[in-house]
Amino acid sequence: MVMPPITTTTDYSANKLWLASTHGTETNQSVTLDVSKFTQGTHWKPGSGPDQPYSVLKSGIPLGRLTESGLYAPYTGPSSETQTVTITGGPTGGTFTLTFSGQNTAAIAYNATAATVQAALEALNNIAVGDVKVTGNAGGPYTVVFAGNFAGDNVAQMTANGAGLTGGTTPAVNVTTPIGGGTPGASDGTEVLAGFLESDTHFVPGQPKAIASLRIHGLVNPAKLPVPFVQPLPGYTTADIFYVTT
Repeated sequence: MVMPPITTTTDYSANKLWLASTHGTETNQSVTLDVSKFTQGTHWKPGSGPDQPYSVLKSGIPLGRLTESGLYAPYTGPSSETQTVTITGGPTGGTFTLTFSGQNTAAIAYNATAATVQAALEALNNIAVGDVKVTGNAGGPYTVVFAGNFAGDNVAQMTANGAGLTGGTTPAVNVTTPIGGGTPGASDGTEVLAGFLESDTHFVPGQPKAIASLRIHGLVNPAKLPVPFVQPLPGYTTADIFYVTT
């Protein structure tokens, strides 16, 4: 027998750091979540034992409404652009540079760490600190994710110059774009922001649905949300407080 959705919630104010203002409480609305769409670790954590058997969805999760079922699931708004920088030819020395929208980085060592590449990009006058996140091993490949002012944007692909690389066999640097920015993460309705999960919400493990409160009006600090969030509004950065009026 399928049990009805559990409605137990726990309102821990300490878990609402993402909420920049209490304004809008009166415009919250009750919604039903499709629990199967949420990922353990990213969106929820299991209960801590016999005394706390319920799993808990994290307060502040951005939500969208599934067109087919009318249930709510994690928001899958526009993706942030991801570019990959790959050094080929096995160089043993020298440097390379990257160019973004006409601006050239300083020389970057062939075996630079991801942090060094990120710092070189952030030193450009058209990339602010927080606008890119670079990961990867020293010497690459480097994965460059555009965030901050570029979150959700389809940005220009960087170019690279490996003329300063030495050793190896015809060393070079290539840039590709495996994920283009601005593309919605889904087409099932969750690409449209509906609001934010108001409180930590308990649900029975294995239960397909849970009833929760949706914050649809108020001030939100995206940098403090429990999951990465691409702004649905132009002109904002992930460090900004923005006003949600869905």
